[in-house]
Amino acid sequence: MERQGVDMPHAERKDQEPPPLGESAEPQAEESHEKEAGWGPASANRQLMMLEGKSGPYFSSLDSSIEILKKRAQELIENINESRQKDHALMTNFRDSLKIKVSDLTEKLEERMYQLYNHHNKIIQEKLQEFTQKMAKISHLETELKQVCHTVETVYKDFQDLCVQPEV
Repeated sequence: MERQGVDMPHAERKDQEPPPLGESAEPQAEESHEKEAGWGPASANRQLMMLEGKSGPYFSSLDSSIEILKKRAQELIENINESRQKDHALMTNFRDSLKIKVSDLTEKLEERMYQLYNHHNKIIQEKLQEFTQKMAKISHLETELKQVCHTVETVYKDFQDLCVQPEV
């Protein structure tokens, strides 16, 4: 009995499905009968059809290995996608948390800034009040100085008038 599918290249086998296990015995018997009858090309065609049908334990083992690899690859892809979804959720939570913290920090900074403004406003208000009082005092002193200057001028004129008058 001849083993079928051993010489077939891997590239031709990988896309084919295995036949049910019960079909592999019957074509081999027909193949033996064809060889005995001298039908070489028909026998080759029959062998090719058998290989396309993937009969034998080698192909079923290969197919199960391929299926296992496909399932494992699919599981890995699903794990990657789940991991990416978890990463996305983590980044979304991180972004939301960061927004909240930045917002809180901004509010605290703004509150502190207004406190500083109020403190500086009080200091500026006190300084402006002192400045206004001193300007008022300077204005009052200026008025007094003008009065004194006017008085001195008047006295000087009177003194000059006394000194310049002829003695009679």
